[in-house]
Amino acid sequence: MNPDASVKALASIEFDLAPLAEGQEVTIKWRGNPVFIRHRTAKEIEAAAAVKMEDLIDPLARNANVKESDPATGENRVLKGHEKYIIMMAVCTHLGCVPQGNNGEYGIVEGSAKHGGWFCPCHGSHYDTAGRIRKGPAPENLHIPEYSFLSDTKVKIG
Repeated sequence: MNPDASVKALASIEFDLAPLAEGQEVTIKWRGNPVFIRHRTAKEIEAAAAVKMEDLIDPLARNANVKESDPATGENRVLKGHEKYIIMMAVCTHLGCVPQGNNGEYGIVEGSAKHGGWFCPCHGSHYDTAGRIRKGPAPENLHIPEYSFLSDTKVKIG
């Protein structure tokens, strides 16, 4: 009655973060769902930390790596010691669309370049540099799966 090897193989995946440059984001698949992995810049991390909790639509971290009731601080949306990497399910919590990265009203603008933040064009939900819902119909922050670091540059999701 135990799951077979193919099911166990899908339970977790490993991803090498070494090729991911600062400010770069990739979308991978895990358990058939898209997952955002972003190497955040210092300004994106600072912007996330500066947000007041009363400005958030969803006050909960939605992070499988912390307690269910933990607040959605910038620190509770990542793993301690690895703040430059944010790993989130790439599924809008409104209707399951895939938000666009480096878009929306809550990214960082430097010169003519915009980075960080996500926008779901289907219904207008805007997420900040920590993946927290800031504007639009989405009721919850982007969810963060259980993950751990196997080394400084290798992460295991699931």
